Amino acid sequence: MFLIIKRTSRKRAASSSSSSFSTLDLKMSMSNLSPITSLSASMSVCDVDMGSSMEIESNEVGQDMQSKHVDNGVVMGDNRLLNLQAGQEEEEVNSNQVSNVNSGFQDGGDTHQVQAASTHPNIDYSTLSTNNQTSAQVSSTSIPNSITSFEQSNQQQSSQTGMQSVEMVSAETTLSERQQLEQHQQLDQQKHQLLLQQQQQQEQIQLQQQQLLLQQQQQQQQQQLQQQQQQQQQLQQQLEQIQQQQLQQQQQSSSSPTQQQQQPQTQEALALQQAQQAQNLAQLAEQQRQQQQQRQAQRVPQQPPQQQQQAARRKFNLDDFRIHRTLGTGSFGRVHLVQSRFNSRFYAMKVLKKSAVVRLKQVEHTNNEKMILERVEHPFLINMWGTFQDVRNLYMVMDYVVGGELFSVLRKSQRFPEHVARFYTCEVLLALEYLHSHAVIYRDLKPENLLLDSMGHIKITDFGFAKHVPQNMTWTLCGTPDYLAPEIIQSKGYGKAVDWWSMGVLMFEMCAGFPPFFDEDHIKLYGKIMAGKVRYPQQFSPALKDLLKRLLTSDLTKRYGNLRGGASDIKNHAWFEGVNWDMVYSRQIEAPYRPTVLGEGDASNFDDYPEDAEQYGVYPAGETDELGMYFPGF
Repeated sequence: MFLIIKRTSRKRAASSSSSSFSTLDLKMSMSNLSPITSLSASMSVCDVDMGSSMEIESNEVGQDMQSKHVDNGVVMGDNRLLNLQAGQEEEEVNSNQVSNVNSGFQDGGDTHQVQAASTHPNIDYSTLSTNNQTSAQVSSTSIPNSITSFEQSNQQQSSQTGMQSVEMVSAETTLSERQQLEQHQQLDQQKHQLLLQQQQQQEQIQLQQQQLLLQQQQQQQQQQLQQQQQQQQQLQQQLEQIQQQQLQQQQQSSSSPTQQQQQPQTQEALALQQAQQAQNLAQLAEQQRQQQQQRQAQRVPQQPPQQQQQAARRKFNLDDFRIHRTLGTGSFGRVHLVQSRFNSRFYAMKVLKKSAVVRLKQVEHTNNEKMILERVEHPFLINMWGTFQDVRNLYMVMDYVVGGELFSVLRKSQRFPEHVARFYTCEVLLALEYLHSHAVIYRDLKPENLLLDSMGHIKITDFGFAKHVPQNMTWTLCGTPDYLAPEIIQSKGYGKAVDWWSMGVLMFEMCAGFPPFFDEDHIKLYGKIMAGKVRYPQQFSPALKDLLKRLLTSDLTKRYGNLRGGASDIKNHAWFEGVNWDMVYSRQIEAPYRPTVLGEGDASNFDDYPEDAEQYGVYPAGETDELGMYFPGF
């Protein structure tokens, strides 16, 4: 409708322009006539009438031809100017006609000029013919100009129509693309929900299988213990029977000579039976010892290989968890209490900022922490469930240990009695022994990194400084200043013995309430550590002092844990006398302190920290992950 109206307006403009040109020609011709005297009035009127009649006739002819041209132009505009040559020919004809009319004007003007000159020599009639000729030229040039403007308007209308059609097509394509994108997004959401359901089912199946494996192993162990007890009872019964037989034989020895002759034979038989029973007892004792070693060295029951591969392939994301509160902060990250949206369990999520990790040159330590936590499993080590990353952060999902830090308990009680310190030291010792058996140095032992579970047993956490050292030697300067061994400060290379030094510092701090070496100035602190002078409080028992002297020595050839006996030298020390290490490993010894826990997600045993205003996962559109290449395993 808009295009039709636009063409009509163009046509009306062309028609009005042609009529205005005709009127203008007439006015111009009339205005050029000047007043004359009464003597030549009749001749002037006659000339004007003749000129006007001829001009009107020529203008009428021009108007007819112009209207024809306009009509032809409209038809040509509707047909998109397919017959442009016909219009050009008509234009040439019109120009010829106009030229003929002009020639007529010139002839008439000359005739009148001759006649007027003979009668009135003082009047110049040439201006009249010149003005008539100029008006005819203007009228003749207006016709092709109007046609050209009309053709240009038609071309503009056709181009605008094409642009509008292109815009309509592009709008339709964008709508279809949006619909397709929405459909793809819905399909992706459905796929994501299905994957999450499958992961939840797999987790439930794995938990059930783990429980079954644990039950089977417990049943097998109980059966083995029952069999061993039965065998011991049988052997004891046999020994009692032999002793009774010996008593009976001694009583009957004086009864008859024949019995005295048979007595040596019976004594030999009894000796043989006793020897066999002794061998059986020795074999049982050896079996028990081997079983204890196996239980001590074995890890928590692992998943079958197929389940391990599925668990390794499974990846979490931020939408799988609800973040509740902050449990702790560090130099380049923080730890949050989170809850799974699938099994409603609570976990501890460690969030590390990639930019801070790279800036502080902690890339290697971060990758080491992930690698080591994936490989180790022990009753006194934190368990990691998975990792993932986004554009800005790294995420590590671990067990939530509800009892808080051992440091908080020590701070409230100021110091521990020796039997309490011995309990925690036993569990730390077994954890370090396990790590060293897998060529891992922990390097950050301190009360802040020892968490307490709901039963009061420890979990060592924060493996940021842990390192796998197959060659038993490394040179990195890292750790907490109060717990650094002398060989770390000297930068001469060190091995697993640094962990036994740190355990000695931990024992001292638990029993005294302060570390053996402390100073606000780190340089002075390192000097005290290198000097190795320790002042032991009076309440320390002689056994504790002796063990600490063997641990806090700069001479690696004398430090316990670094000798041929390894950790056994520490276990066999007098301070651990009476400790059943198998019961320690199986967590059968009751903890001296059991934290107060109100529920699974209770965080009252942790200090309060200000929450970070940054929202994880909410980033500007188009932000790229430039630091992800440093953490390929996440």
